[in-house]
Amino acid sequence: MDQLFTKIAAKMATAVGQPLAFVIAFVAIILWAVTGPMFGYSDTWQLIVNTSTTIITFLMVFLIQNAQNRDAAAMQAKLDELIRAIEPARNSYIGIEHLTEKELEKIRSEIEEECIPGKNGKPHHTDSIAHLIRRR
Repeated sequence: MDQLFTKIAAKMATAVGQPLAFVIAFVAIILWAVTGPMFGYSDTWQLIVNTSTTIITFLMVFLIQNAQNRDAAAMQAKLDELIRAIEPARNSYIGIEHLTEKELEKIRSEIEEECIPGKNGKPHHTDSIAHLIRRR
């Protein structure tokens, strides 16, 4: 079941991310709007687009979340492999995505503290940003 949903979700996410999907949705809304006068802008006419868009949005939330979850998990696995493979990297950072927001903030602050100019002879992270801006 899980594999089937993943395959369907991946194909749907790819399909609805294409320009043709946008064009189809846009044309459908234009057709709906053009039919307004024919149906006297009735409650049923309005209900059709409201119900349709609500259902589509509801289903798309699950497809998008599934795609983002898979992408995030793949990215974490790749980053973990890089940390593991590079000798000076800190292996203790592998899996930190499972920590709480507070724990992650503490780690981020400690890393930034290490980058303060003059400390450990390393440049500050803003030095790199300033260098990139000057290159433009």
